[in-house]
Amino acid sequence: MPAYTYEALDDAGKPRTGVVEAENAKAARSQLRTQGLVPLSVAALAASVQSAGAARWRRRVFGSTGLAVWTRQLAGLVGAGLPLERALTALADEADQPAQRDLVAHLRAEVNAGSPFARALASAPREFDDVYRAVVAAGEQSGALGGVLERLADDLEERQALRSKLLGAALYPAIVSAIAFLIVVFLVTYVVPQVASVFTSNQRALPWLTTAMLGLSAFVRSWGWAVLLAAAVGGVLLGLALRGEAFRQRFDAGFLTLPLIGRVARGYNAARFAGTLAMLANAGVPILKALQAAAETLNNRALRADALDALVQVREGAPLAAALAAKKRFPGLLAMFARLGEQTGQLPQMLDRAARQLTGEVQRRAMALATILEPLLIVAMGGVVMLIVLAVLLPIIQLNTWVK
Repeated sequence: MPAYTYEALDDAGKPRTGVVEAENAKAARSQLRTQGLVPLSVAALAASVQSAGAARWRRRVFGSTGLAVWTRQLAGLVGAGLPLERALTALADEADQPAQRDLVAHLRAEVNAGSPFARALASAPREFDDVYRAVVAAGEQSGALGGVLERLADDLEERQALRSKLLGAALYPAIVSAIAFLIVVFLVTYVVPQVASVFTSNQRALPWLTTAMLGLSAFVRSWGWAVLLAAAVGGVLLGLALRGEAFRQRFDAGFLTLPLIGRVARGYNAARFAGTLAMLANAGVPILKALQAAAETLNNRALRADALDALVQVREGAPLAAALAAKKRFPGLLAMFARLGEQTGQLPQMLDRAARQLTGEVQRRAMALATILEPLLIVAMGGVVMLIVLAVLLPIIQLNTWVK
């Protein structure tokens, strides 16, 4: 039965909004009147959700954490034996935000109309990506939707946890770097000229460090805006260039070769690829379709191209392990576990084990990198500040020497 969003007034004249199911808009208005409400506007919910999904500028209804929580709630209700339609009804009633309530009500209306749940999810592609829909479709076909949703919720939570740990590891060095940059700019552009100007009237030559710092200060004050403008223009040009597939692939391939962060990025993408592939294969999705969906989840275009090349080799009859081993950008651990899985007939389990090991390795590398960067940044900041202080103190020491 179609669903409609409404705005109405109750007996006290207070505005009310919500969702109602009816055969048509006229029936929806009649239903509202029987509830003692005065309808102001009634709109088809499906059309509003689809148009919202097509609007790229609108914020997503579910964030990464919100989607994991919602999937976990739905898995719990379905796993407890509740029909899908009733589970969606319960989630729509418990939704805190109107946008979430409208989206879930739309999904419920699509399911009530006879559409498979995966097809209903396809009406909101910004909220539910290809991997999500493929897993749900496989769960519907196998009759184990509750268990599949549980694994999907686990995967979403693990990804969010890994992303949060990586962000936390990078946050402190980023804050320290930003504060250090602002302090140095303030010292160079304001403190150094104010202090050193006292000694510029003297006919004697200033120490070379003071002279160099005054020159740097003059450059920053005169041309600092030009440097910032050039950096901004360079960033815009780089962003435009990254829209080109060929340049983006070369850029991402070069990023993977960086000494420390490149290895973290490679491990992160490989863990995400292995985890997605394991989840899809475990849900019963055909290996070729699973490879295609898993490749699309990779942010690094170079690794995505390698995954798609591996897909072509598998389609031509090559084993998955051999196809992955031929791509040197993927960690050898992934090809090794894939080979073990093919030999033992437990490919999903082995891929999941590879994903967990890669995730653990990424976390250890990220924490080690943050541990190394923190003291290095502090020492570097202290060294720069020491040079600035010396540039100010050397003329004073020189003046005392002249007086004596």
